[in-house]
Amino acid sequence: MLRYTLRQLEYFVAVGEAGSIARASERINVSSPSISAAITQLEQEFGLPLFVRQHAQGLSLTQGGRQMMEQARLVLREASALTDIAGDIAGKVRGPLAIGCLLTFAQLVLPGLRRGFEAQFPEVRLRQAELNQVELFSALRRSEVDLALTYDLDLPADLQFTSLVRLPPIALMGTGHPLADRDAVTIEELKDHPMVLLDLPLSADYFLSFFDKAGGKPVIAERTRDMAVMRSLVANDFGYSIANVRPLSDISPDGNPVRCVPITGNVRSLRMGFLTAQDADRSNAVRAFIEYGIELVRSGRLSRIGGEPMV
Repeated sequence: MLRYTLRQLEYFVAVGEAGSIARASERINVSSPSISAAITQLEQEFGLPLFVRQHAQGLSLTQGGRQMMEQARLVLREASALTDIAGDIAGKVRGPLAIGCLLTFAQLVLPGLRRGFEAQFPEVRLRQAELNQVELFSALRRSEVDLALTYDLDLPADLQFTSLVRLPPIALMGTGHPLADRDAVTIEELKDHPMVLLDLPLSADYFLSFFDKAGGKPVIAERTRDMAVMRSLVANDFGYSIANVRPLSDISPDGNPVRCVPITGNVRSLRMGFLTAQDADRSNAVRAFIEYGIELVRSGRLSRIGGEPMV
C-alpha cells in the first residue's frame, strides 16, 4: 500500500526545480514547513536521501533524487491525465494547464490572456513559464508545458503551430537618433549605425539574417538578453534595436522616449501563435485556451501589439 501522496510528490518536484524550499514555497504558495515535512516523509518512505543539504547554497538533488524526480514528474503527468479524461468525458474545461511563453513578449500578452481565460474557466489551474525559443521546444517535448505562445522561428517538424498574428519587424530608437523622424527605414539605412542586439537563442540569428540578405554586417554596440534593458539602452542613444512586438508605451522603463519605426524591404515577418506537440492528445483545457486566444485576435483585443490578424 502506498504511503505517500501526489501532493508530496508535487512538493518534491517543486523543490527539485527551485533548488530550495524557500523558493519552492513562493512558487507554489505553500508554507516552507509543510514542504519540508513532505520531503522528510518521502525520504523515510523511499529509504534514501533525495537532496544534499548545503546550508549556504540550498538543496541539490542526489543521484537517486534525480531519478526519483523524473519518475515523480511522470506520475504527476499521468495523474493529471485522469483529470483531463474525466473532463473530456463530462465535457468540462478543468484541471491543470501549463503555459509556456516566449520571454520577449510574455509581459505584454500573457497576464491579460491568463486573466480573461481564468475568469471564463475558473476550474482550470493554470501556471506559466517564460522561456526562450529553444527552452520552449524542450519543455513541450518533455511535457513540462502543455502549449506555448511563441513565434514561428526555426520550428522543428515534430511540433505543431497555430498562427494568430503576423508581426513585421520594427526598429526601436531614441528620439535623438538620426533616423528617428522617418516613417520607415531599410536595413541598408540601419547597418552603419550602432545596434543594440537582443541576444537570445534563434532570435539573434533572425535579426542578423536581415543584414546577410542586405550584403553587410551590423555595428553591434551592445548586447542584452532582456527586452526592458534593450529598450532603455535604445532610449539612451546606445543604438537602435529590432523587435517584432510593438511596446505598449513609447516610454522606456527608465522614463525616456522611444520611437518605433517600421522596417521595409527584404525582411521576413514573424507569426505569433500557439505551439503544441504534434501528436499529443489535447485536453479540453488546451483546446479552450487556443480557442480563447483566437477569439481575442478576432475581436481586436490583441491589436495593441501591432501586426495583422491571421485567424
